[in-house]
Amino acid sequence: MNPFPEECTAVITGAATRSGIGYATAQLLAERGWHIGIIDLDGAAAEEVAAEIRDRYGVRCAGVAADTSDREQARHAVDELEQRLPQLVAVVGFAGVSSPVPYLEVTPEEWRRVLSVNLDGVHWVTQRVARTFVEHGVGRIVGISSCSAQRGGGTYSKTPYSASKAGVIGLMRSLARELGPYGITANSVSPGPVDTEFMGGRLTDERRAAMAADGVLPRIGTPRDIAAAVAYLISPEAGFVTGHTLNVDGGLYMH
Repeated sequence: MNPFPEECTAVITGAATRSGIGYATAQLLAERGWHIGIIDLDGAAAEEVAAEIRDRYGVRCAGVAADTSDREQARHAVDELEQRLPQLVAVVGFAGVSSPVPYLEVTPEEWRRVLSVNLDGVHWVTQRVARTFVEHGVGRIVGISSCSAQRGGGTYSKTPYSASKAGVIGLMRSLARELGPYGITANSVSPGPVDTEFMGGRLTDERRAAMAADGVLPRIGTPRDIAAAVAYLISPEAGFVTGHTLNVDGGLYMH
């Protein structure tokens, strides 16, 4: 397994929403010296966040627009980031959509919408970045799953979301096995409820309390909690951790 280069870039999808966990992760990684490549459906917002990170942390950062569920868009986005930034060493797939639709009301359009973003998008970006990892003999892949995948829902989103996030866990485990010989690790982070607008808008104090009551800690998660888990899994120190699902959920799912 090759060592990390002196300068490392992490590609992060879905990091242009300032209240989201992707954004918090980009900030934390930049704070720790990572260069950052942002892929987001909103290209203007991605470049605004990239400029903010460059100014705040003094690292190199670029933002590009892509619908990650589209293979060609995903591939071209990574191509552009690779041209503009130092060696790609990590990829983290945050881009996702929620789905509170009850199962018996799920339409073909809703099923495809959720699976295409939450699973196809992770796959296409990861596959392209993994080609670079194999070339260099080093890489870290992190897929963002959810405790909903492990518990069968029970938070906000329902079956299509849970199925897509379970797919992320299966994808990461398969990649860990297939790409391990090339010096590449692949893991999942499985958040519980996090204080963002992802679950149907801004959370009230009552909703936070109700969500926290399912776990064993007296609060729900913060974006920084998830960012810290990602930072560990893509670090040089995590080189012997692969095929793992790291739950960051306040004890909501114990297994």
